[in-house]
Amino acid sequence: MNLFELFFIFFKLGAFTFGGGYAMVPLINQELVATGLLTQTEALDMIAISQMTPGPLGINAATFAGMRASGIPGAIAATLGAVLPSFIIAVIVARFFFKFKESAAVRALLSGMRPVVLALIAASGLSVALETFAPGGAYLNSWLWENLDIPALCVGAVCAALVFGAKKIPPVAIILASGVFGAIFLR
Repeated sequence: MNLFELFFIFFKLGAFTFGGGYAMVPLINQELVATGLLTQTEALDMIAISQMTPGPLGINAATFAGMRASGIPGAIAATLGAVLPSFIIAVIVARFFFKFKESAAVRALLSGMRPVVLALIAASGLSVALETFAPGGAYLNSWLWENLDIPALCVGAVCAALVFGAKKIPPVAIILASGVFGAIFLR
């Protein structure tokens, strides 16, 4: 894949994704897996690594995918492609938002976009959960329960309980502990 194609894929993703990095995940999967740039497992790994590294998920994912596709020049092209639309839109919106923020039309526009963003984030979460707990797309090809990864499901359940439990544990500590657990017990 040449650098222009890589730039354009991420420019398109950056231009048409609203709601942050998680809203971008289904589109990243669609574009990168469909073009053969990444396998579904690599896309899932990319999401996990992008989430654990400092910075916005979408930009980290672009850098990761670009590096995978074409090394450092690919990482630069993909990252610029992902960032440029947001930069352009932010400059335009900043110019006019404060002037029109009380407008009924602007409030209605934002109210209409919120459910879509929520649905994209939920679809992303479901996609990642299914690939994590039933690897290989088992949920599409056969009955989900046949390929259910019980250890991964247990780790996920324990982590969710720790995050949402009465004594909330910082997510960073949970991520690190899960990584150590996986390295030791889930090889």
